[in-house]
Amino acid sequence: MVRLVLTAILLVLVTACGSIGLLPTSDLVQKAIALGLEQTQQKLSQQLDLDFQGFEIKRLSITQEQPLTIENLPAFRVRGTYDLIVKLPKRRLTQPQQAFDVYLQIQQEGKTWRSLIPEKGSKGTQSTWRSYLVE
Repeated sequence: MVRLVLTAILLVLVTACGSIGLLPTSDLVQKAIALGLEQTQQKLSQQLDLDFQGFEIKRLSITQEQPLTIENLPAFRVRGTYDLIVKLPKRRLTQPQQAFDVYLQIQQEGKTWRSLIPEKGSKGTQSTWRSYLVE
């Protein structure tokens, strides 16, 4: 009986959070992906001396949103696919169905989101996260 009551309360809280905008939107996910792509693009431009003109993210499809807690704050692991268009000086490259797996965390005040990237540590140690402001 207690378990049923706790489940009902949790369900109400999750539903309430969704109705006041505490779930990641497609726009937010797209911004988080773009942030990661910009960082990768800058590194590649420097290392390979390429002249990237930018990129576009099209057809974003979210297939999974998994709620979790990271460092005592609510977060979501969001997975899906998107089409990437890379703009070069004389052509555009299209890479369809690129998989993504992003971690997004709402901050304590509930106004901003951060993209979290797990840092690779040695086995047996607790994960640490790099955090970037998305919105």
